[in-house]
Amino acid sequence: MGPGSIATKTFENIKFPKGHVGIKSFDAELVDQEGNSIPSYETYLHHWFAIKYHQNITMSPNPKLRRPEDAFFQRNEGTCNGGILPHYWGFGVESRGTTSKIPDPFAIEQGNPTKIKNGYEEKWLLNIMVIDTRGAQDKKACTQCRCDQMNLPKDFYNVTRDIHNQKLTTNYKGGLFCCQDNLQCKQIEGFQGSRRMVSLRYKISWVDWNIYQIPVKVYILDSTDKVRSNGSKILHDCLAEYTIPATGGGGDSPHVQKANIPMEKGGYLIYGTAHMHSGVVNATLYGQDGRTLCTSTPKYGTGKEAGNEKGYLIGMSVCYPQPGSIKIHDGEILTLESRYKNEFRTGAMGHFYIYLAEELPQ
Repeated sequence: MGPGSIATKTFENIKFPKGHVGIKSFDAELVDQEGNSIPSYETYLHHWFAIKYHQNITMSPNPKLRRPEDAFFQRNEGTCNGGILPHYWGFGVESRGTTSKIPDPFAIEQGNPTKIKNGYEEKWLLNIMVIDTRGAQDKKACTQCRCDQMNLPKDFYNVTRDIHNQKLTTNYKGGLFCCQDNLQCKQIEGFQGSRRMVSLRYKISWVDWNIYQIPVKVYILDSTDKVRSNGSKILHDCLAEYTIPATGGGGDSPHVQKANIPMEKGGYLIYGTAHMHSGVVNATLYGQDGRTLCTSTPKYGTGKEAGNEKGYLIGMSVCYPQPGSIKIHDGEILTLESRYKNEFRTGAMGHFYIYLAEELPQ
């Protein structure tokens, strides 16, 4: 990557534990060609998502000959619609300081042969967005994917479609669509910087599945989810990101993005955390009776070294309630609130990850 460049890549069929296993953790960070951690003020990890898919063993290597049924996502249990937030693991700039570890005897079950359709195999892909902010005129705006800070093609708004496949309007001020692959943040005139290799180094810990493991289900909830009903059917409309307006009220009060999300299936809360961006105040998930299920709070860096970059989000806290102490009931309506500093911001995210178990250790 060169100064100001943006890389949005998908890597299919990544290395992943084989067989019927229980995943205990999945962590990742950005490194250079020597394997050294890269600080966020040089190269910003916007997000990485690990997504499961099933692929027909006879699928053609030629993309032009592939059929829709040859490969399809096996998404998490969360409530978002279609292909929005289908992943099982994934964070962003906060990755180094946010643990994904699951306490014993719980694990995320994968590779169960009874859940893989005959003639298919289970595989994983990584979707990654990385922004090289070296030489950027405005590093903060660059990491927020602000459209006016990008060298966009002249026909950008004419050819770009939004999350609902509608033509993007000039009212769209920033976010994922202005951070497409091979675009570039506007550079300081005359800035010179070398190109370098950037890799996502990931580490997975797991156990072979046995009768002593208790499965947890992964739910990813979105504070932009516009829930509505069509008769008895609940419809979800997750946007994945949102903009905090410049005239959001100001003052010391944070901007709050809120969604009321019905859970078709519940369980015992084992793990909870949030994926958000710099400027986050916190995110809280509430039960239908107003009880706090989990609050995830940020940690900001104070130094220069990778993992402690001053002013950058370097971690989000994780909730580990005593197993059995917090139960989400079938049909319960949860309230998710994501809070940021009340200032203009594009590409804000408020994703909440919860792992639920349907049973407890005996």
